Amino acid sequence: MPRVNFSVEDFVYGATDGAVTTFAIVAGVFGASLAPSIILILGFANLLADGFSMSIGNYLSTKTQREYIQNQRKREEWEIDNLVEQEKDEIRDIYREKGFKDELLDEIVRVITSRRKVWIDTMMKEELGLIEDKRKPRDTAITTFVAFNIIGLIPLVPFMFIQIFGTGLISTTSTGFLYSVIFTAISFFLIGIIRGKVVGKGLIRTGLSTMGVGGIAALVAYMVGYVLGEVINQ
Repeated sequence: MPRVNFSVEDFVYGATDGAVTTFAIVAGVFGASLAPSIILILGFANLLADGFSMSIGNYLSTKTQREYIQNQRKREEWEIDNLVEQEKDEIRDIYREKGFKDELLDEIVRVITSRRKVWIDTMMKEELGLIEDKRKPRDTAITTFVAFNIIGLIPLVPFMFIQIFGTGLISTTSTGFLYSVIFTAISFFLIGIIRGKVVGKGLIRTGLSTMGVGGIAALVAYMVGYVLGEVINQ
């Protein structure tokens, strides 16, 4: 079986959306005063359908980007093979704009253009602003789907306890919602910390920021569910 290389970026992407959308459903259904069983039905439907949709979208996005970069690389390879002097002048212009000149500029051009792969890589990055993405489309899709479903399941856990056991610490819909809020808030914060490590920003700040975004989405969903519930029950 081919090995799957999980990426942190795709995990954060899938986990964030999984937590936001599932908890938004929980908040909306709770706001409409519906039964825990309805929360679970809609929640699991979201996990499977939206998780699959997101993974396919990420797969196609990564695949398209890889194909675009490959096409641009082939074009640069052709230009280097057939328009040698013009491509050398482009390298010269690139490094002249960086402040190099005279003998040092000549040496830089000579060194870069003496190695074909280095020359192509330089043109891809400096001229086109493209860096090859090492991720495989299949891996991004699997990572997104797994993260979406694992983290997206967390807001549903309290209601699973209610449905299965019916008694104990979590026995009412209100208590289940309270625990769902707590569990999901912790999840948002941890996702934010991981996101902060990826982007190189403050961990606490990104944790709170992610938790805030999730809270806003949940509040909107709750209000919509509450209003619709009031209208329907009139």
